[in-house]
Amino acid sequence: MTAKPKKSPPAVDALTKAQAKVELMRLTLEIEGHDKRYYQDDAPKISDAAYDELRKRFNAIEARFPEFVTGDSPSQKVGVAPSGRFKKVRHAVPMLSLDNAFAEEDVVDFVGRIRRFLKLGDEDEIDFSAEPKIDGLSMSLRYEGGELVTAATRGDGTEGEDVTANIRTLEDVPKKLKGRNIPDVCEVRGEVYMTKQAFLALNERQKAAGETIFANPRNSAAGSLRQKDPGITASRPLGFFAYAWGEMSDMPADLQSGMISWFERCGFKTNPLTKQCHSVEQLIAFHRKIEEQRAGLDYDIDGVVYKVDRLDWQERLGFVSRTPRWAIAHKFPAERAITVLRDIEIQVGRTGSFTPVGKLEPVGVGGVIVQNVTLHNEDYIRGIGGDGEQLREGRDIRIGDTVVVQRAGDVIPQIVDVVIDKRPKTAKEYHFPKKCPCPLHTDVVRGETATGEEGSRARCTGEFACPYQKIEHLKLFASRRAFDIDGLGEKQIEFFFEQGWVTEPADIFTLPKRNAKFKLEEIEGYGETSVRNLFASIEARRNISLERFIFALGMRHVGETTALALARGYGSWTAFHDACLKVTKDDEEAIAEMDALDQIGDTVIASIKAYFGESHNRGIVERLTKEVTILDTEKPKSNSAVAGKTVVFTGSLEKMTRDEAKATAERLGAKAAGSVSKKTDYVVAGPGAGSKLAEAKKHGVTVLTEDEWLKLVGE
Repeated sequence: MTAKPKKSPPAVDALTKAQAKVELMRLTLEIEGHDKRYYQDDAPKISDAAYDELRKRFNAIEARFPEFVTGDSPSQKVGVAPSGRFKKVRHAVPMLSLDNAFAEEDVVDFVGRIRRFLKLGDEDEIDFSAEPKIDGLSMSLRYEGGELVTAATRGDGTEGEDVTANIRTLEDVPKKLKGRNIPDVCEVRGEVYMTKQAFLALNERQKAAGETIFANPRNSAAGSLRQKDPGITASRPLGFFAYAWGEMSDMPADLQSGMISWFERCGFKTNPLTKQCHSVEQLIAFHRKIEEQRAGLDYDIDGVVYKVDRLDWQERLGFVSRTPRWAIAHKFPAERAITVLRDIEIQVGRTGSFTPVGKLEPVGVGGVIVQNVTLHNEDYIRGIGGDGEQLREGRDIRIGDTVVVQRAGDVIPQIVDVVIDKRPKTAKEYHFPKKCPCPLHTDVVRGETATGEEGSRARCTGEFACPYQKIEHLKLFASRRAFDIDGLGEKQIEFFFEQGWVTEPADIFTLPKRNAKFKLEEIEGYGETSVRNLFASIEARRNISLERFIFALGMRHVGETTALALARGYGSWTAFHDACLKVTKDDEEAIAEMDALDQIGDTVIASIKAYFGESHNRGIVERLTKEVTILDTEKPKSNSAVAGKTVVFTGSLEKMTRDEAKATAERLGAKAAGSVSKKTDYVVAGPGAGSKLAEAKKHGVTVLTEDEWLKLVGE
């Protein structure tokens, strides 16, 4: 039976007073739910454009029925209360949001309201500062005496979350302001963001490690910053643009544009596209220009912000509820298109994870021809949510459906809606495969989440016997971040695998010797020079660092960062290999030693045990190690006061970042561990130290302050 289209809500002008009251209650619940998912959970369920439509309808109803406006109304609030995961910080000056303009007429009205309020004539010029609206996480940085003391998220505008330790890991945030005559109290505000290039690279690393793939740069930036462990934040490439301020004991400039220049002199990055405009026409022209440049920018934006340049005028204009009168965000239209889903195919990843890919009737979206689109997982296709994404109103996706495609964050094409009215009778429900599409047809299982619950990701159980996984492992092995074999890309790997010439890593290094049998130089697309260069590149990679070798093995949950931690922890392949074999035999001491390493936990240990517990994998490793030389990790100093000691850093460090502290310890010959055990020698505890400090006291481990640690190591 064909589903009936959902009835559109009545127009605002047609609402009775009773209907308006009910509609406001419904919209309040919906908006507050979306606010929590966006600001607190970093997992929005609807697009910015859909959210803006909800807000527009809500504001229009309140404007028509002002008697229903209350202090708890979404129009009177900003964001949501802090989640409770971090200490609360009360903003000295509230962090408010901006009103939105969606059409050029809205911009004309905005400027007109300013003229009327300031009692200016048409001939009086108003200067504006116009800047791209970064789609990131709002941040307030408080400096006292020029030193960074607190970093807080927006929260509900009045109270935010204390993420100081995490912010200290960002290169774009100066720990001390540059220049002279810095105000005693200075709150610099701006946006934490992740570039598109960094976002794609992060997702590649996540994919290689078999970990969560982020939906867009904004979500990944917010999720990276709101980590309990600053070390995770430090490993993520985050940037910061300064563009506003809170409490200031003294104002360094009397113009918005002057403050932007002052931020630069203090050591902050500001958006280079910021421009002064002197009329409505120039504002609109700037908006059109930035919209044209949008796809080429390496950071995500969703509009342009206009601000009155004169600060004395800003002060006179003041605020209306949750928004300033002197500023507005001119949003871009959502980058969407409508097309038809022709088919659904399954891609099998290196770790066996299934990714359903929608095959579309080609369509232009945001200047790009889109033919393939991610469908995330089985639950997403069925419209039941799960621990991943979810379609609006839980709609399912069927082959033959007319779908709405959006380039989320201008990066990842995805289906955001299904046009139910256009669903044909021939549309087919998609049934997720119970067997892997590989020739072995091995069973498919649903993976587990970090909490042990059933996750949304399906996975082939064939492991290295599955040809798809074998190919993906070989691609990783030869990739730039592993053995980095020039001339051996994905297409070459696939061709050699299909021919049966390279089916495991060791085959790559015996390829030159075996070439006499298949004469690669005589195959179309190759020649003597290209073959000679390929073989030279293979030969040049026979010496490999320990961390690259560990990463190249392709174990689940062992990405580059984890591989580096293991390499630093064990120092040599022999030591690491012996430890892995002991772990497979449930050697408690070996497991405890591995668990004590920084960034290593139960999930990684279980993955290593599974990998080396399989005789097929041990054979692959044994044959490979006969072909290559694995270099020991560079030995740190052995004559320092902490050489050979195990150190754990906990709490908020004030004179160095967590990464800097760990690097210093390792450089001086110490081992930086992530957990406390009876083998730990020192625990360096800063403010906010918790369970690790308790563990140190339990085991009688020496506890040092940050200053005592620096004195001990002579720095």
